[in-house]
Amino acid sequence: MRYVVVLMAGLFAGLIAYAPAPALAGVVAKIDISQQKMRVFVNGRHKYTWRVSTGRRGYGTPTGSYSVKRMHRTYYSRKYHGAAMPHSLFFRGGYAVHGTSHISRLGRPASHGCVRLHPSNARTLFNLVRRHGMRSSRIVLVR
Repeated sequence: MRYVVVLMAGLFAGLIAYAPAPALAGVVAKIDISQQKMRVFVNGRHKYTWRVSTGRRGYGTPTGSYSVKRMHRTYYSRKYHGAAMPHSLFFRGGYAVHGTSHISRLGRPASHGCVRLHPSNARTLFNLVRRHGMRSSRIVLVR
C-alpha cells in the first residue's frame, strides 16, 4: 500500500512539473498593419476587433512586441504641432496607440507612425490596460 501511495505522489508531482503554463493574463493588443486592424485579447480571450490607422507612406510603424511604457489620458504631440492624442499608450519612444479625431481615415495608413483608434475604442483599451496593469499588457505589431 505504501508503495502505491509513493508511486501516486511521484506521478502527481510529475504532472504538476510538466503541466502547461497558464495563458498569459492581461491585455494584448495585436495590430495587423497589412489589414489595418487591431484585435484585443483579455486574459487570452478575444474581446474586440477595431479598425486602425498606422504609418502612411514615409512614416513607418515599427513591428514587434512591446510592453506599455507610459500612459496618458490626455496628451498633445510635441513633435506634430500639439496634435491631440487622447488615451495614449506609449510602447516605443514616441510611438503610441491613441485616439484620433480623423476617424474617416481609420482602416487605412494615415498616421506619422502611431496606431490611431476611434476615440471610444482608445478609451476602452486605455481602461483595460489601466485595470490589468502596464506590466501585464502587450502591444504586438505584425505586417
